Parts: sequence; C-alpha cells; structure tokens
Amino acid sequence: MPRSVEGRPGGARPYLTELRLSAFAGHLRGVFPLGPVTLFAGPSGSGKSSALRAYEALARLAGGAELGEVFADPGACVPERARPDAQRRRGFRIGCTADGPRGRVRLDVAVQAEPDLRIVGERLSADGVVLLETALRDPGRRAVQAAWHTAGSAQVTRAPLPDDRLGTPLLPLRVAGRTEGQRRVLAAAEQLVVALRSVFPVDPRPARMRDPVPVGAARLRGGCDNLAGVLWRLREEEDCGGRHARFVAAVRSGCRGPVRDVYAEPCAPGTVRALLDRGAGLRTELARLGDGELRYLALALVLLTGPGVLEVGPPGEVPPALRSLTVLADGLDRGLDARQRAELLRLATDAAGPGHFRCVAAVSDADWARGTPGVTVVHLDP
Repeated sequence: MPRSVEGRPGGARPYLTELRLSAFAGHLRGVFPLGPVTLFAGPSGSGKSSALRAYEALARLAGGAELGEVFADPGACVPERARPDAQRRRGFRIGCTADGPRGRVRLDVAVQAEPDLRIVGERLSADGVVLLETALRDPGRRAVQAAWHTAGSAQVTRAPLPDDRLGTPLLPLRVAGRTEGQRRVLAAAEQLVVALRSVFPVDPRPARMRDPVPVGAARLRGGCDNLAGVLWRLREEEDCGGRHARFVAAVRSGCRGPVRDVYAEPCAPGTVRALLDRGAGLRTELARLGDGELRYLALALVLLTGPGVLEVGPPGEVPPALRSLTVLADGLDRGLDARQRAELLRLATDAAGPGHFRCVAAVSDADWARGTPGVTVVHLDP
C-alpha cells in the first residue's frame, strides 16, 4: 500500500490512495496508487479514460446517486470477452481505499450489469475488520442483505438495503451509534464518503467553447462550453481579483503572443463572449484560438478555481476544514505542446500543496512528468 504523500495515513482530511478495478471495461484486475496528482499514462485503448470513469462512478455512488444514473450503459463497463454465467449474469467490481483519521478504509463494490443492473455485493472494512457487508440472497427481491459491525450484545446487525444504491452512505440512517462498534462503522463510512465528495470531471470541448453564452451561465461545466460566462462572473466579483490575476498569468505562459488580460464582454442581448486583450488596443476573440490553446486555457481555469466556480455537487454536511476537490481531467495533454502541459502540471502540483485539492488525469505519455515531486505516474498497457 503506497504511503500518503501528505506524510501520514491518519491525516485530518481524508483522501483516496488507491483505486481497484476488476473486470471493468478493459481492466481485468488492476490496483492503482493515487497521489495528490496522478497521471494515468498509456496509448489509446489502454484504459485511462475508464479508470477516470470508475473514480467518478464511486464518487457519485458515495454521494447517494442511483445506480442507473451512474451507469447509463452498464454493458459497456463489462469486458467484451466476459462470458455470462448459467443465469446469464455479467458484471464488474470497483473499489478504493481512503486514508484519514480512521486509518485506511477500503470499499469494494460488485455490480451486476446484466440481465438487471444492481449492486450484488459491497464490503466496507478498516484495519482488516469488515464493518459492512452486503450480498444478494434472493434475486427476485430488489434488495440485498446487509450486515454491519455492532460489537455489542450481538456482533452484527442484519437488515435489507436497496440494490440500486451504495449502502455505505446510507449507514448514518440505519446505525444508531450506541456501541463502540457502531461508532466505528459510522466513522469509517464518513471517512470514505468525505474522501469521495466534490469530484469535477473535465474534458474541454473547443468546438463548443467558441460561441457566446448566456450571462447567467456562471458555474463552469465539465465541457467548459460556458467559459465566457464564468470569466464574466470572475471579473464582476471583487474577491476573485487575485485568482483572476493568476489565471491571466497562466494564460500568458501558455498562449502565443502577448496577453494583457482575459475577460468577457456583452455581445448579443443577454450573452457574453470571451476575449484576450493583447495590449495596444488589440483584442483576440477566443473563437479564433486553436483547439490546443482553448483546452489549455480552460484547464488552467479549472486548476486555479474551486467548487464555488466549478459545477460540482454541494459538500453536504462536510466541515469546511475537511472539504476538498478532486479534478478528473481526461486527455490532460491532448493537443498541448510541451510548454503548456508543463505549466498545467505546475498549476496542479501547486494547488495540491495545501492538501485540499487533488488531480487525477489521463495522458498519452508521462515521460515529461517523471520525477516531479507530488506526481504519481501509473503506466497502463493496451
């Protein structure tokens, strides 16, 4: 088990240190370490994007999303060569480990993709003790049998849980917390859920970033098509002044030609467009930039902002001191030159320094990032 880069497994803010995939898309069996900045590297078809999708799926399930919302096409998650059993069932397994005040907490989930989408098994454990375990006992019922650690007069408590949601985030509604064992279950569940909260998947789509956007589009979406609306908001908010200055400096480092400012202005009624101020009265609409420059500009903005600017779910009851953001960036180096990708890596590692930000990205090659402090490189074979 890789040791946390923050230096101690029991730090105050929970974070993921491992992702596990079994019979998931192109991954037959994989255990992947996660650091403050993690790069999944490999050629097309090696499973980089599917690793990010699995991470996102775990985060959404931990946030209470229904299984059907998370896996709209569950059959695509099963390896093509996986054969169904005698009951025509096929499925996959995903899991993760979260380090934090309660030590190392593991979550493993078995999902049946066919013929019916359902969770058929879940295990939450810490320090070798199974705290929650579910199993499908009756295929005719839309429920799994759950047993969680009690350590009281009865060692476990048994009850049914729905088979279309993760059981771990439901535990605070089911576990009383009267015994030491119950409190241990609740603490482990909280650590796991907090570690998976506030995930922002991003993959900028330049073709959709060139059009004017409505003024009210103020939180950046994963495709970054509403970038101009976010820039309009950042200039309007006084407390974003320092952040905007850092963003302009990053754009200046990664875009050709002089850059004095980056801003948005009204165009058609109710819409705004984004521009680069080149100085000396010259301006360049973002619509005229190449795909690589647009992707770089959008990713730089993501790495320099946070949940208040990005379209991520609310942190719920997570205390401010424990809140964090994980950016999942697919194709981080797509269309970028060496200078741009180096600058994005610098922005990511700088943001990860205080411990409240993490980045997991897919790149075609990571030789350029090898040896960078705080960066974990995971090489995948096709």
